[in-house]
Amino acid sequence: MKNFICIMCPKGCHLTVDETNDYKVSGHSCNKGVKYGKAEATNPVRVVTSTIRVNGGNSALCSVKTTDGIPKTAVLEAMKTINTIQLQAPVNIGDVAIENLLNTGIDVVTTSEIQTV
Repeated sequence: MKNFICIMCPKGCHLTVDETNDYKVSGHSCNKGVKYGKAEATNPVRVVTSTIRVNGGNSALCSVKTTDGIPKTAVLEAMKTINTIQLQAPVNIGDVAIENLLNTGIDVVTTSEIQTV
């Protein structure tokens, strides 16, 4: 049995996932909890948010995020990769900073705009 607190809505249901019974989820108040509980027990993923250095801009850092969840076990390695990147101003929202992060098929995109100074 695995226990989770569901983050799919503000209720924060306390879920129990029975791995020996086809990942049956209990403690949910909606179907989102069932989906979340099964995914968290079988293949947990996380959207990573961070910042990347920017050269020649009105800010030294630009916020970024992954376009989808990556395996939870890859988050630390993803952060190591993100921390090696530097962008050149100007930067627009939605620019791809890293394509295919760690061969996951997921990109890292910018979420703020940096103007050239």
